[in-house]
Amino acid sequence: MFEVIVVITVILAIAIAAVLVLAATKSNTLRVQRSVSIKAPPERIFPLISDLHQWLTWSPYEQKDPVMKRTYGGAASGKGATYAWDGDKNVGSGRMEILEAVPASKIVIKLDFFKPFEGHNTAEFTMLPQGDGTHVIWLMHGPANFMSRLIQVFINLDNMIGRDFEAGLANLRTLTEK
Repeated sequence: MFEVIVVITVILAIAIAAVLVLAATKSNTLRVQRSVSIKAPPERIFPLISDLHQWLTWSPYEQKDPVMKRTYGGAASGKGATYAWDGDKNVGSGRMEILEAVPASKIVIKLDFFKPFEGHNTAEFTMLPQGDGTHVIWLMHGPANFMSRLIQVFINLDNMIGRDFEAGLANLRTLTEK
């Protein structure tokens, strides 16, 4: 019986070591980017992103916990506008602050997650005129701490977060192409 316990312990130790080594080989930066072409001018899209109150109309994260607590502060929209949330396990808690808002062109947001895991990223929305429409790019980037890299051994964060970005961009398209 002692030999069986030793074998199981050795196998578990090797499995844990393998997971830790795999996590250590993951990139120390996180970058997720998605884009969409929308048949609407950037002037119609920009206010839906630069006014954090408007995220209720298009952000996929707003539907994940409809009863989460939301707090707005700072400027009404654009640079200095803030939005904090505290929700269930699907959305956790965090805070956003618009750092830069170039009208109808670009919005840069400081994005801090507190729960379920701490993370500090930058989100950028770029609107590029394209014929009679706009090419919208949603990018999030930042450092990937060891916990994030450990999660990436089991979950493809680009796919998971990317699906949310795709849904949000599709919502923006639906709202602005009316």
